Amino acid sequence: QVQLVESGGGLVQPGGSLRLSCVASGNIFRFYHASWYRQAPGKERELVAKITPGGGTSYGDSVKGRFTISTDNGKDTVYLQMNSLKPEDTAVYYCNAVHVFQSRYVYWGQGTQVTVSS
Repeated sequence: QVQLVESGGGLVQPGGSLRLSCVASGNIFRFYHASWYRQAPGKERELVAKITPGGGTSYGDSVKGRFTISTDNGKDTVYLQMNSLKPEDTAVYYCNAVHVFQSRYVYWGQGTQVTVSS
């Protein structure tokens, strides 16, 4: 059973930065796509950023140029560097892993709250 544990959320002022981390039980990101999603109150969960085992990345339109997703060399941690934060970035951020070849293997973290407010 894969476990994903997020950390790094908190309260930050508009224009500030935060870095989220997601630690997996095992070097799973060699074999799984890793993504960050977020869900704001009253809204649907949306994809923020995705990274493949090969290092390819993609971003939601609302965060392009401000957020960066990356993994460590050991492939057990995925990061989300968030810069120039805006109040509309306020949400619970979730880490997600999907097996590259067997998409039925999907795992979620418990979420970490990010609040952008002055």
